[in-house]
Formats: sequence, structure tokens, C-alpha cells
Amino acid sequence: MGVAISDWRLAKAVSQLGQMGVASGTGLSRVMISRLMDGDVGGHARRALSHFPFQDAAQEIVKRYFVPGGKAADAPYKTAPMYTLRPPKFLDALTAAANFVEVFLAKEGHAGAVGVNLLEKLQMPTLASLYGAMLAGVNYVLMGAGIPTQIAGILDRLTHHEEVEYRLDVTGADKDDSYRIKFDPRAVFSDWMESIKIKRPKFLPIISSVVLAQALIKRSEGAVDGFIIEGPTAGGHNAPPRGAGKFNERGEPIYGEKDEVDLEKMKQLGLPFWLAGGYGHPDQLQKALAAGAAGIQVGTAFALCAESGMDAEIKHALIQKAALGEADVFTDPVASPTGFPFKVARLDGTLSQKDAYDARSRICDLGFLRAAFKKEDGSLGYRCPAEPVADYVAKGGKADDAAGRTCLCNNLAATAGFPQARKDGYVEKPLITMGDDWLNVGRLLPPGKTSFSAADVINYLLGALRADSAQTALA
Repeated sequence: MGVAISDWRLAKAVSQLGQMGVASGTGLSRVMISRLMDGDVGGHARRALSHFPFQDAAQEIVKRYFVPGGKAADAPYKTAPMYTLRPPKFLDALTAAANFVEVFLAKEGHAGAVGVNLLEKLQMPTLASLYGAMLAGVNYVLMGAGIPTQIAGILDRLTHHEEVEYRLDVTGADKDDSYRIKFDPRAVFSDWMESIKIKRPKFLPIISSVVLAQALIKRSEGAVDGFIIEGPTAGGHNAPPRGAGKFNERGEPIYGEKDEVDLEKMKQLGLPFWLAGGYGHPDQLQKALAAGAAGIQVGTAFALCAESGMDAEIKHALIQKAALGEADVFTDPVASPTGFPFKVARLDGTLSQKDAYDARSRICDLGFLRAAFKKEDGSLGYRCPAEPVADYVAKGGKADDAAGRTCLCNNLAATAGFPQARKDGYVEKPLITMGDDWLNVGRLLPPGKTSFSAADVINYLLGALRADSAQTALA
């Protein structure tokens, strides 16, 4: 869920309550740097880093980024180098350590199941991210926003600390071209230890069709252990509608019968599946179980619970709007640099408002969503349609493709309470993603209360069901 919204605290809370807690793995290097520069309140990041198997890297991270007492409010956060086909060793070490920290903290002190959610569209940090999460004992890896055929085989090899590689999607590449980013634990970490043991996590691709599930089973380079079936009412990125692109009067893509998943066919595949997108209601849980699902995945309700990583003031404002019946989610067809439709919660003071969007000067200083393209000399360049338009066009991009794009890297980080401060005094504003179920979260508020907990969400959803009657992915 976004950047650090489903963070270690939320994943831990859900896991301790008997369900699968899932931590977002998106942009965790930026998240950990920010926490350290904010003074590492509670000492959690440094405590987790003290357990990281490779202490040379852990100590270097603390040395570079930890600010005792926290940085000044108007001081900028430091940024890590951007990923390229040949990333510096420290960047891979930082990425692995950040994912280790998130999973370690989510699993600390209990034996519940914890997963990590990654995006196929963010390819270059994937190898180091997986390795770090596996070092911390992650139980499940979830991945959507693409067709992740390579992941299962990579998990197999990383279990043995083998060198792995990831075939990158490169715009303009010829059919015989092969661009691969590599990760070798023994080369990245100077204090390598042969005694480290890793258990392979289960792999759950996030899909939107039976055809995609069938393709993954057939083409995956390792075992697929189940699926998350996500519908277009879910928050974050949605799969584009099938068929000719049509839009409603608000400019949102229209989904139809072709976008509905045949659950009878899913059952025939013989693998467990969980349903996501509009299932934040006990009746929907019952419906999912009756249809053969192993359970449900819920995001929106948990994104607004007390334990989520969302900025507290933003969270309160969103809950109030839902309670007043004023929640408005816009499925924006162009906001995300990925090209996928992206759910945006409309809220004053955020990038969902045109005046706020227009006031922001474009900048690309994190680069998680940069895509690789082939230059005329055969080398790779990197561009993002949310970067300055002139820069994007100079790299061969089309100006029309840059229109309306939002810097999800910076603006989602701001939603989690880590807004970047610019030299000109501008502070990055948040962009919030919510599922269509945002309107209904008011039902979770206890009488006389203005907030609710992860336990409130789970108790509401399970109702009369026993907590162990279904394996539910609830974060």
C-alpha cells in the first residue's frame, strides 16, 4: 500500500492478530533514510540494523544517515543514488538492508505470517529488495503491476545466496537484445558469511484475469504458490480495462464484464487465491469464501487505521470526509508514470487539486519509476514521464506522454510523513491513494471515537467467523 502506509507497524499488528500482515516494499531505501534522519524515534531502525547479517553495510548506513535528535524541519532528506543497470554496491546493500529492517520489525517478537509487496514496474531494486526481505525471514512475496514471471525462480536461487539477474523491460530494444541487472550477495557484502540460512517465501502474484494466472503458471521460472485477484475498485494501481478504452464523464476508465474474473476457472487451476478490491465488508468475506477463495486482501480500511504509516493529520482528514459521506476517489488514467490507472483520493492541499499540481516544479531526484530506454549507440538511458518535460523530451520521450503525470516517488513519501524540503522553500505535497471503499470506513469507528485500530478492522470483518477459519491477507 503506497510508500510506508502498510509499514512494519501495521504489518506486525495484523500478523499478531492471526492474519497475514503485508508490508509495502516500495521505496524502502528512501523510507529508512528518512527515519534515520528524523532521529530514528524509538531506535527501531538502528535496532533492526544491529541484527542485519552484514554489519559493515549496517554501520555505514547509520554513519551516513542517522541524525541524533532529528534533522531540522526545513532541512532536506538525503537521497540515495538512482538505480541503473550497474548499480553501486552500496545502493544494493542499502536496498537490501532497508527491506530487512521492514520485515525484521514486522516479525519481531511473534511467529505470525508477514509478507512484502513489490511492484513489477519497479524492476531495478527488486533483486536486492527480495534478498533483504528473505534475510529477515519474510513468509510471502506479493507482486503486481506487471507480469512477474521471473520472481519465483529468483526466490529459488536467492535461497542459496546465488547470483541472480533480472531481465529489464527496455523501450526501443530489439528482439535479440537482452539487458539484465545482476545481484550477487557475495560481491555486494564485504563481510560475507557462509553460515547464513534462508527459507524460500511463498510467491503470490497479483493478477486481474484468469488468462494472466494461466500464463504465470505456464511461464513462471519457478513455483507459483497462489494468487491475489485484484479488481478495479482497489486502491493504488489498477490494471487497464480490457478492450477499447472508454471513459466516463469524469475522465475515468470504464471497466466492464471483460474485467470480471471467472472464479470457477480460478478454482480449476488448483492454487489458493485471495480476492481484493471492495472486499472490506464481512458479507464480502463470506461471499469470497463461498466462491472458493482462501480469503481476502483489504487495503483501504487498514490504510486509515491507527497503526498505518500515513501522516496522522492526513489520516484524520480522510476519516472525517468518509464519516461525512464526502469521500471521492478518482481513477486517474494519467497520474502514474507507469501508465496504469491510479486511484487518487481527492483532498484539499494535496496533488489531487489542480492548483497544488500546477504549483509544483517537476523534479526527478528519487527515480524509482524511471524506465530504461535504448539509445542509438546501444547503451541505456533512463527517463520518467513525471520528470521535467524538456528533460523527458530530450531523452526521446513524447511531451503528450508527460502531460498530467505525478511524481509518485516524492508525493507518496509525503503522504507517509516524509515530505522533501526544497532549497526554494517548497515542501513536497502528498498524493493519496484510496480504494473505492474509502466512503465506507466510517462504519469502523467505535461509538464516540474519531479513529479505529487494526483490531477493529479485523473484528468487523471476521464477525462471527473464527479468526483461524480462513487465511486472510488483510494488509
